[in-house]
Amino acid sequence: MENENKNYSDTKVYFDGSHFIGIPKDNYPHGKGCKRKSKTVPTPQQAELKAKFETAYRESRKLPKQERKQYIAVQLQSEFETPEQATEYAEQNIRRKCNNAAKRYTVLWRKIYTQGVWNYFITFTYDSAKHTEETFKEKLRNTLKHLVSRKGWKYIGVWERSTKNKERLHFHGIFYIPENGMIGKIEQVTDYDTRKHRKQTTYQNTHFLKHFGRNDFKGICKYEIKPSVRYLLKYIEKSGEKLVFGGKLPTYTKCNILAYDIVCPIGIEDKKIVLFDNFTCIDDDGVIRGKATPEVLAQMPKVN
Repeated sequence: MENENKNYSDTKVYFDGSHFIGIPKDNYPHGKGCKRKSKTVPTPQQAELKAKFETAYRESRKLPKQERKQYIAVQLQSEFETPEQATEYAEQNIRRKCNNAAKRYTVLWRKIYTQGVWNYFITFTYDSAKHTEETFKEKLRNTLKHLVSRKGWKYIGVWERSTKNKERLHFHGIFYIPENGMIGKIEQVTDYDTRKHRKQTTYQNTHFLKHFGRNDFKGICKYEIKPSVRYLLKYIEKSGEKLVFGGKLPTYTKCNILAYDIVCPIGIEDKKIVLFDNFTCIDDDGVIRGKATPEVLAQMPKVN
């Protein structure tokens, strides 16, 4: 870093699970005069080849790493002159998929920590007496959309079904439901779990029980957020489904950073900065909001 005693305005701040990290605007110039990579438009042949790769990639999801590469290369063999070319193409695109997944996971965790407060892990289960799978998904998505806009709900979730055990379609998610934002009533229900062969106690919402079927509203504290997110990621890796987001979930807190709050520079060319846990939060107008507590951070402006 050119000047360790320098203050930084308009800094994007995120929590990585251990430390607060700052991305100073001055170190990442953008806008007019900055070089941007131009996106090349693929030819029809390239687009068709990529589509074949994506199909083979989905089909080979459950195969071991080496067998998966071989399977994809075989499926693409007709598009290349030699087996080596098909294998090289498969390897390059598998790396691309892995890199993209790593980037998505990074953004996900930053959104999780920036939101800060999550208070429920909720499961909604498809009920064939009330819906088809299509209407279940459509109406649940629509209901959650209205709750986001009208009640301030936020969520990150995933659709899941175990084809091996022929389980019903589920939607699992971590939710933030504001105070006075709940609809229906939460009631304790004790029933029998046919899979585990034992009694279980769940907390069901009467509104969702009536309109959708079985549900489980489990309250979570801050220490249960990480395990809950990993639970969702497990289903992504298993099923290939994508995460579903609801509500405003920015990636960063925007803050002006003082030099004495910087521990050290990090990253490529030292362009990022590690901050002390109790760094001072200063907003766009230069107003000092206080030290970086969850309550103060919640008041700060957010950006993507």
